[in-house]
Amino acid sequence: MRIGADIVGREAGPDEQQVDARWLMAYSAALGETNAPHPLFPVCYEWPATRQLRERAGLAPLDARLVHAQHDLTIHKGMHFGGPLFVSGKVVAAVQRRPGVLVVFRFTTHGEKADLVTTTDFSALYRDVKLEGGDRSIAQTEDPPKHEKPLKAVGDIAVAATAAHVYTECARIFNPIHTDVAYARAAGLPGIILHGTATLALSVSKVLDSFKKPPTSVRRVRCRFAGMVLMPSTLSVHASQGDDEIAFETRNARGDPVIERGWIG
Repeated sequence: MRIGADIVGREAGPDEQQVDARWLMAYSAALGETNAPHPLFPVCYEWPATRQLRERAGLAPLDARLVHAQHDLTIHKGMHFGGPLFVSGKVVAAVQRRPGVLVVFRFTTHGEKADLVTTTDFSALYRDVKLEGGDRSIAQTEDPPKHEKPLKAVGDIAVAATAAHVYTECARIFNPIHTDVAYARAAGLPGIILHGTATLALSVSKVLDSFKKPPTSVRRVRCRFAGMVLMPSTLSVHASQGDDEIAFETRNARGDPVIERGWIG
């Protein structure tokens, strides 16, 4: 299976999304939160544009090989997600990595006055796929830096057996690898897995609570996804506060990272 480097530069949108209080509260509730909005809520209104861009780039037939590899969200104007919002997407990089092809999708969201709301670099690894045409990039992208300081345990996360189904409905993010056992196994997975963004959102909540930081203080969240989360399971979050950012890592019951190089700014 192959991906051509000429997908870089393909665009989709703007896709209009109407955000209301019900959606904001539902997303928070899926994470066990009572306050809305959550800093990771932008993944919800970006999802339709994500699908549109993959289709525009001819990547939809490879969806079963897609693994969310990295996430870099910047919140430009605070968490005021009232609609309408307009989400545009562009493929900004395609790079051959040993496990497959890493594709970076950039999503920019504006309000109705053309004000910039959020920017997200969504990096997807297409497993066991080859890149034709060589590495290509049209924008600067960043890998999350490694942690320099030791991290301490700040709390555990209990992931229920139904977590992926609840998150799917409340976030309105539909991907069968999270809800359909047969589809997930056909894709080479041991079973349905929790959304990477759900694991990230739960981790962010645990870190913010540990360091007494309000959700409205968050301006940037970035990480690398390092492992699958099966359900039910228990995760442990480890973190360290610096001058400008909080470093964190989330581990499974074996102590292996499922999120690494996590940063909250």
